Amino acid sequence: MQDQLKVDNFICFAVYTASHALNRVYKPLLDKLGLTYPQYLAMVALWERDGQSVGSLGERLFLESSTLTPLLKRLESAGYIRRERSSEDERVVVIRLSEAGIRLKENAIGIPGCIVEASGREAVDLTRLQAEIVALREALNKSAA
Repeated sequence: MQDQLKVDNFICFAVYTASHALNRVYKPLLDKLGLTYPQYLAMVALWERDGQSVGSLGERLFLESSTLTPLLKRLESAGYIRRERSSEDERVVVIRLSEAGIRLKENAIGIPGCIVEASGREAVDLTRLQAEIVALREALNKSAA
């Protein structure tokens, strides 16, 4: 029972510290692009599907509007995206990639490979680990709901 309250035995601590380590690997790669990690995630989601609403992008990235809106404003100021009101419902703001935002993808294409290399693991192992972490997240979200 005593081992239950050792920080090194906490899955949350392992995930938390692994996240920090990942961010340290990402930082110099993203600095070259002029992006923060959350901005990078937003750009990747937009490269996957351009023309998303702010709401759907927030859901996809698990970000609240209060976090996402300033992030999008910075991406717009950098010239990577345009925010525009939907022609169907003016309450909805749609995010569209600019030409510069589309071209930025070419400079970012090698980042996932750099992460695999930095991990010292095989890509297949990381894919399996990612699936396990997603399953954990989904179970925890279901439990919390």
